[in-house]
Amino acid sequence: MHDATPSPAALFDLTGQVAVVTGGGRGIGEGIARALAAAGAGVVVAARRTHEIEAVAADIRSEGGRAIAVATDVTDDDALERLAAATVEHFGHLSIWVNNAGGSPARRPMSELSRQEWDDCMTLNLTAVWRGIVVAARYMTTGCIVNVSSGAGTGPVPGSGHYGAAKAAVNSLTMTASAELAPRIRVNGIAPGLVPTEIVRTALGITPEQIPEIERQWNIPLGRLGTPLDMGAAVVFLCSPGASWITGETLRVGGGAKPR
Repeated sequence: MHDATPSPAALFDLTGQVAVVTGGGRGIGEGIARALAAAGAGVVVAARRTHEIEAVAADIRSEGGRAIAVATDVTDDDALERLAAATVEHFGHLSIWVNNAGGSPARRPMSELSRQEWDDCMTLNLTAVWRGIVVAARYMTTGCIVNVSSGAGTGPVPGSGHYGAAKAAVNSLTMTASAELAPRIRVNGIAPGLVPTEIVRTALGITPEQIPEIERQWNIPLGRLGTPLDMGAAVVFLCSPGASWITGETLRVGGGAKPR
């Protein structure tokens, strides 16, 4: 005799879950925080800019969700520990951790990149993800970790070789952590396509007014650029009961466009 088939709502319901989202004050991180809250999770919005994370948390609460803001520099090991401890103190437990903070404003050939720019990129985009995984696993009984990677980690990215290398390493960390932490914790990733957030516009040197032209140039099969909510929906899926047999995967969320 078969068990009853869960309803679609039950498959993607995160009620009772508690999530940390780093880099949650704007852009993709904000979209992820809002989507997790809408799915029923309590959310801790973490980033360096206090005013931004407090605004996101307040908006979530105004819409009936549960959220707090915790100012955090993910490159500081002690700050990550405080973030996890504050989450457990406020919500009682921790079950979802999203390593989203990252990015690099430097865009130039590797031969012109300074050592400091390389080191800064690796610290933020790789080392902080590793430390986030380690801290999250220590505070979780069971749960999910999602690492935000990039299409830059799977192909050549002239002008962003340092960033692409860091994201390729994040993909590797995701696979290894999924094996080491199974079956207690599932570890997956998403690789966003072109989402014209502020940091992406800065890296590409484009203005909001140029976005329609960029959209035409990229010729994305699904006909548009990505949004933070697209990324949030993918994270909700990976953290949901509907993805309970998925671990070690990095899901490309790019409208069908190949990385460039």
